[in-house]
Amino acid sequence: MATSKSVTVIGGGSFGTAMAYLLAANNEKVKIWLRDEAIVNSINSLHENLRYAPGVILPSSIIATSNLEYAIADSSLIFVSIPSKSFRKVATEIGQYVTGDQILITTTKGFEQDTFKSMTELLAEETPCLKIGALSGPNFAFEILSGMPVGSVIASRFNEVIEKVQKALGGKTIRIYGNEDVCGVELAGALKNIYAICAGIIQAGGFGENAKSLMIARALSEMSRFAFYFKANPSTFLGLAGVGDLIATCNSELSRNFRIGRKIVEGLSLEEAITSIGQVAEGVYTLKAVKEKADNLGIEMPIVNATYKIVYENQTIPMVLEELMAIPHKKDIEFKFTCPD
Repeated sequence: MATSKSVTVIGGGSFGTAMAYLLAANNEKVKIWLRDEAIVNSINSLHENLRYAPGVILPSSIIATSNLEYAIADSSLIFVSIPSKSFRKVATEIGQYVTGDQILITTTKGFEQDTFKSMTELLAEETPCLKIGALSGPNFAFEILSGMPVGSVIASRFNEVIEKVQKALGGKTIRIYGNEDVCGVELAGALKNIYAICAGIIQAGGFGENAKSLMIARALSEMSRFAFYFKANPSTFLGLAGVGDLIATCNSELSRNFRIGRKIVEGLSLEEAITSIGQVAEGVYTLKAVKEKADNLGIEMPIVNATYKIVYENQTIPMVLEELMAIPHKKDIEFKFTCPD
């Protein structure tokens, strides 16, 4: 049953297309904005995104446009699925057309490189909208478009935002959970991409499942430690946006970041690996930003440092692994959770 007259997705990549696909089940009209006129035409005439989702027939209620003002008009709920490198620029353009009472949801998992600001922070800075949220979780576009079950987390300070996203997206194949910890959800979604690169390196290097499990478990500690500095809730990392997304991206060829790690081990340069993927792998940029931020703040993140040495400094895997394994032993659990009386 339709829940609203019109919702909008800004960004026509694979995930933006997947969002439009899900939204079409509950909304009378879904507008999707993208700059590429060829893709606009293929969606409107063939009901197919020939570049990012070939072979998937999209509902006829999805209307593609390259006119941002038209895309935003009469939509109370707007999802923004734009790569982090271009996010502020597009957010500024969005700010020219929104009225301030519309709801903006980012699905981008990353940071702005120069400022280390999150995507919700950029939306707050560049638009007059106050009701803002972040959607995250283990959400591979291919599986969404294939009709497979999926779960997501919508994080916002406003209950209205959480409820409206749950109503607009919820359906037979997707469960939407709410969370008030916007900072934690955004940090989890961005940080896990770094460890997906590392997982790809471990997999392609033939180091085995024990090594990958060790890395994933310690990655969760690193993520929580980093986020704790920003006053995020460590419990958030035990949910879908944290451990759920971490497990998915560290174990699947559907993860662009995982494939980046594999291709580096196979001998490709970072630039060649990025080109071969053909789509944005946010972890490449997040790795650099997090390494710099952790160094500046004095936050211990050995796996981030090790991955950075392999990806950006071209150090050999055996050398980096030896350094990593020589780190003094630590406690397994860093945070204690107390049960209420």
